[in-house]
Amino acid sequence: MVENPARVEAPAPNAPVPPATASQSRKSYFDLFVISFTILFFELACIRWFGSTVIFLTFFTNLVLMACFLGMSVGCLTAEHKRNYSGAILPLTLIGMVLGYVTLSLYSSYSKVTVDVGGQASPQQIFFGTEYRASDPSQIVIPLEVIAGVFFVLIALMFLGLGQLMGRAFNASANRVAAYSADILGSLAGIIAFGLVSYLQTPPLVWFGLTTGLCLYLTQAALSQSRRNIQWLYAIGVVVMASLSSPTIASQSQTFWSPYYKILYSQNRQSRVIDTNNIGHQAMVPIAQNGPAYMLPHLLNRDAGQKPFQDVLIIGAGSGNDVQAARAFGARHIDGVEIDPVIYRLGQTHHPDRPYDDRRVRIHLDDGRSFLKKSDRQYDLIIYALVDSLVLHSGYSSLRLESFLFTREAFQDVKARLKPGGMFAMYNYYRQGWVVARLQKMAGEVFGGQPVVLSLPYQKSIAPSDSQKNHITFILTGNTAPIANALEKNYFWINQIPRTNLALNGYGTQPPPGRDAKSWLQLGPATVETAGVDLLPSDNWPFLYLRDRTIPFINIRGMLLVALLSLAILFVFAPVRTAGAKWQLNWQMFFLGAGFMLLETKGVVHMALLFGSTWVVNSIVFASVLVMILLSNLYVTVAKPRSLWPYYALLIVSLFVSTMIPMSVFLSLPGTIKILASCLITFVPIFFAGIIFAAVFRDSRQPGIDFGSNVAGVILGGLFENFSLVVGFNSLLLIAIAFYVLSALLRPRLRPAVA
Repeated sequence: MVENPARVEAPAPNAPVPPATASQSRKSYFDLFVISFTILFFELACIRWFGSTVIFLTFFTNLVLMACFLGMSVGCLTAEHKRNYSGAILPLTLIGMVLGYVTLSLYSSYSKVTVDVGGQASPQQIFFGTEYRASDPSQIVIPLEVIAGVFFVLIALMFLGLGQLMGRAFNASANRVAAYSADILGSLAGIIAFGLVSYLQTPPLVWFGLTTGLCLYLTQAALSQSRRNIQWLYAIGVVVMASLSSPTIASQSQTFWSPYYKILYSQNRQSRVIDTNNIGHQAMVPIAQNGPAYMLPHLLNRDAGQKPFQDVLIIGAGSGNDVQAARAFGARHIDGVEIDPVIYRLGQTHHPDRPYDDRRVRIHLDDGRSFLKKSDRQYDLIIYALVDSLVLHSGYSSLRLESFLFTREAFQDVKARLKPGGMFAMYNYYRQGWVVARLQKMAGEVFGGQPVVLSLPYQKSIAPSDSQKNHITFILTGNTAPIANALEKNYFWINQIPRTNLALNGYGTQPPPGRDAKSWLQLGPATVETAGVDLLPSDNWPFLYLRDRTIPFINIRGMLLVALLSLAILFVFAPVRTAGAKWQLNWQMFFLGAGFMLLETKGVVHMALLFGSTWVVNSIVFASVLVMILLSNLYVTVAKPRSLWPYYALLIVSLFVSTMIPMSVFLSLPGTIKILASCLITFVPIFFAGIIFAAVFRDSRQPGIDFGSNVAGVILGGLFENFSLVVGFNSLLLIAIAFYVLSALLRPRLRPAVA
């Protein structure tokens, strides 16, 4: 008797899954653990490697994350395909790595090739390091989304085979919740393992060596002997390509892998230069011979008749130039905050002035905002020293490592750490006049009074539309009255040979007399036009380098590209027919995934604000999310919930509560209470969402398809993360609420059987 597909009876929720014996189930749980470990570890390795190798992809690593999710999702959906895709994992990885190196080599070797990253001449959003090649008619301009699209497809296909293995392991499991728990435990182990290799600062050879070994293990049983032998050749190729990114031993050029960047250190007689992710970052200079700008705050203060700064805090201490400048002017205590341990170690080892050897200097490997909140010391001078990370905080959001340093609340933290009469100085090549205007206005509102703005080369005025690409701009606030008074009738003159400035007062209408008149640089206060610059960054909207509350056109193009390529890959690989019924997405699981992605994003951002934008905090948050999911699974196993409406209601209520509480509220709480309150507001919604998912998955008839549907929803959530650029991070939870409501309304309807 052939059943009518439209009238098939749904099994009872606790109906056993017939194909799996006890031994098969145990093996499937172990396989799920190993597969999930491999996927998570491989995913993090790809985010690090492709973001640091493919030029400018470092600013869009969320594309790599979504490609991994897409491949895993479509792979789960193909669990019942006869064709085995696991044999393509290693060859596609090899192709992707070769293409990554080719892309980098072509860009590095041919100056006529330009990658368009959103029109950096007049951008909606600024990406440091992308503006160095001026556009002209003879150049070949390649839109970044073309490069990103190629690698998005490649990475997605790399994860297709692993996703298929996962879907098949789920289908072979008798207990869905136990299988999902094994999956989560594997992911948790993957996070811990990658955290360990990050802590040890291991190179990609270690990451891809481990991943390659695991892939060989997972695919051996599914492939013929001849294909297994070929897999070893692909594995060797991947390891060889990974070894090209390993630390070098050449005397003038060395490669290191910090937890944040690929760092290239180059040294010759003239310079000691640090590049991060293939973009110039900083150079070490002997302060007495080069880099007069590092001395500028100290010179302005001294020549205005003020006492030398005694207690100095330098955020973004890097390789030590600003630390050495503070030493040269007699500071008695210097706290240097640097987030990257490798950059600090390079400065400690190679800086010609050896600033970190001084007993007056204490280095803190921490996020600058986190240090400001934890420290109770007061300072005469606080400096933001060329604070401009070239990497996103994580693949889950558009947040940069330094984003929370440039908000109204961050400036209030700086003010709280200044002594009465102290000064705050920040400087950088800010690229656009509207960034200078935004910083000047925000500093004026927080500190009171009119900040002093100085630009090298000298500018009398700075308009929002002015390009500041070739200008280093200093913004001084706090007790700047003596400097402002000295500049009322004078310029300030600084010599390009720093030691020349030590014996002279730089204030005057003319440069100091002498034979080196041409080496003096003129400085004077710039009038900054702030009309129309009303949008100031906050902890909820920490986007200093985004001009308006808008999704930049390059992001929109990227969103469309991801959506179209995802649909194309889904169309090619996923459509199947099972048991005479046409395959279809599980929309309840799909929107559960979309909502959960936004929950994770908000959780990561929330914890980064409160405890620092470091990789350690990141790892702890992701691990905590997985632990909370395990607790949800345990609850479903013990309590066996039948109706999910109460949990949907509790989830939505907890999300509404979270949206009503500004993140700044948590900053004012004492330590232990802050941790408890933050965990409650972050992890309680995750707990309820986990209960819903585990209960739905427990009753799944097609676990591979349902899990794939959930992961596909994660991609939608990743695309909607871009709306944080418009509404801020707190309001992302309103979008998550909408997704969860859709999940509740679109749950599958069970139909009664008809004989």
